[in-house]
Amino acid sequence: MAKALFIAEKPSVAQEFAKALKINTSRRDGYLEGDNAVITWCVGHLVTMSYPEAYDEKYKKWSLATLPFLPEKFLYEVIPGVEKQFKIVSGLLNREDVDTIYVCTDSGREGEYIYRLVEQQAGVKKETKKRRRVWIDSQTEEEILRGIKEAKDLSEYDHLADAAYLRAKEDYLMGINFSRLLTLKYGNAISNYQGTRYTVISVGRVMTCVLGMVVRREREIREFVKTPFYRVVSTYAYGGGGFEGEFRAVEGSKYANSPKLYKENGFKEKKDAQELIDALGAVQPIEAVTDSIERKKENKNPPLLFNLAELQNECSRLFKISPDETLRTVQELYEKKLVTYPRTDARVLSTAVAKEISKNLRGLCAYPAAGNFAQEVLEAGSYKSIARTRYVNDKQITDHYAIIPTGQGLGALQRLPAQSSKVYELIVRRFLSIFYPAAVYRKINLVTVIGGEKFFSSFKVLEEPGYLKVAGVRQNKEEQIDTGLLSALQSVKKGTVLPVEKLEIKEGETSPPKRYNSGSMILAMENAGQLIEDEELREQIKGSGIGTSATRAEILKKLIANKYIALNKKTQILTPTLLGEMIFDVVNRSIRSLLNPELTASWEKGLTYVAEGTITPEEYMTKLNNFVRSRTENVLNANIHYELRSVFDAAAKFYDAKGRTGSGQQKSGGKKNGNSKNQQPV
Repeated sequence: MAKALFIAEKPSVAQEFAKALKINTSRRDGYLEGDNAVITWCVGHLVTMSYPEAYDEKYKKWSLATLPFLPEKFLYEVIPGVEKQFKIVSGLLNREDVDTIYVCTDSGREGEYIYRLVEQQAGVKKETKKRRRVWIDSQTEEEILRGIKEAKDLSEYDHLADAAYLRAKEDYLMGINFSRLLTLKYGNAISNYQGTRYTVISVGRVMTCVLGMVVRREREIREFVKTPFYRVVSTYAYGGGGFEGEFRAVEGSKYANSPKLYKENGFKEKKDAQELIDALGAVQPIEAVTDSIERKKENKNPPLLFNLAELQNECSRLFKISPDETLRTVQELYEKKLVTYPRTDARVLSTAVAKEISKNLRGLCAYPAAGNFAQEVLEAGSYKSIARTRYVNDKQITDHYAIIPTGQGLGALQRLPAQSSKVYELIVRRFLSIFYPAAVYRKINLVTVIGGEKFFSSFKVLEEPGYLKVAGVRQNKEEQIDTGLLSALQSVKKGTVLPVEKLEIKEGETSPPKRYNSGSMILAMENAGQLIEDEELREQIKGSGIGTSATRAEILKKLIANKYIALNKKTQILTPTLLGEMIFDVVNRSIRSLLNPELTASWEKGLTYVAEGTITPEEYMTKLNNFVRSRTENVLNANIHYELRSVFDAAAKFYDAKGRTGSGQQKSGGKKNGNSKNQQPV
């Protein structure tokens, strides 16, 4: 009798498929078998690309003479540690009684690649098998059954598979060629400078670009010169309380466009600020006349749902956990049926999911931390109109919709670590927020005139919390003004005279750029090197970024493991190491385009075009080969050794052998006694 073969990515997922299918299976070595079905699993990747020496023994030794390495046909091999499972899966794929193969690996580019490599290496005769792709958004029983029922022919995912193969070839060719090239040309320059035996310069399409972002930011901070400025501030005694106004040199001011100003609200010199105070205080008592008062309401809508990058950023900010830890945590929640597929770029729901969203809400009613809110949403019926909001948009979804709670699997929460519970609650609260109204603020903008100069005051008070009560967002200090003052301000109108208690100078200074933390770096990678704080703007400009939602955390992890950047686990702040800065300088003077976020993002965009069928794999491969060949030739024909000593010296003065100096400065010179593995900036 013909049987169907289901291939999952992990043993635990295979078990979930067996439960959902409700088939009686017996446990075999590496698979489960029933009367009509066989269920097996990979253990992540079973097959990988072969090292260059598999093509020719001459490539085993690193040599400039063998570069660029650009094979016409790529070779693959079974990963040694998982040979046994590969043989089991390969045998099942080729069993004569298996007529239909259901591909149940993770629903994404990487999951597609895992299966296609196995099928290729196993030599499956495609014409003798039906091949179906199961594409699911969660591991709940109903979603698994839906995915099996609606499984499409595997050929419909050929473009996605093409993109997956190309991504791997791209990383392989750039990594092997450029790492060997720069190591052979300039590795000794780094080793000689640091007094070490040898240095391998590890280069990657995405990894090197991210290293560049961290190093550039560190150098911006070092080169930043603080500029002091002096603000003139008025204090008003009014309504039983007090508030401040800030001088600004707007049109009509005698200081408008004056060279004495740093900005319209600050003087370069303290004496000029004092001069203004003396002039305004010449007539006593000092009084301010209300020039204008504007009262308005402002709505703040619930944020969009989480994709992986946004979740990683929030977990870094709130819980100080790395993107890699966040991904591991949310992947576990997914495998426990608690949330939907985590490796997603979308922040909205599909129309189909919106129609069934009440099921998720009903399940959440049993969740102690926020069940009351789910019940409130169901009773109010606000979920019924969610499809007409900005939180549902089929056009903004490619592979998967946003990360949301399934409403199932709550029993598993008690057995998970506390960190997993915190991340789950964060996802739940963000999800429930979209069913609540906007938070409403009352804003008051007041302009007063003292001696012909204008002073500006503004107040923002939360009037109706709306979704904030669900999201658990704390009020800012500026949203918590005295109610008596607020009431008194209601009677202020144009011409109202306000007594001035005092005029004073408040000194400030410009701030350097912030270092990236692990979360803000993920957002910057998602937006092609731009760290955009404003969520709405971030969503508007989002396109193909650096890396993908599935790989960004791994890139950071690799940079940290290579000791190119350092991660402060308490703050999640990222800084370069001396070794990382030296490698940056080598790349910056030899293959500078590898440090360009826009160019790196364009490669990712090209893979998207392949996945969509807009360009062919051959077109992409031609461009890739030309890029590797031309950059290799440029490096082979150049020599930058004479430049490196000075740039190494410039970076080294910020490091010592232990990684820190008391002053943050150190005499320039060779780092013969240094250990780059631990060197981090002050």
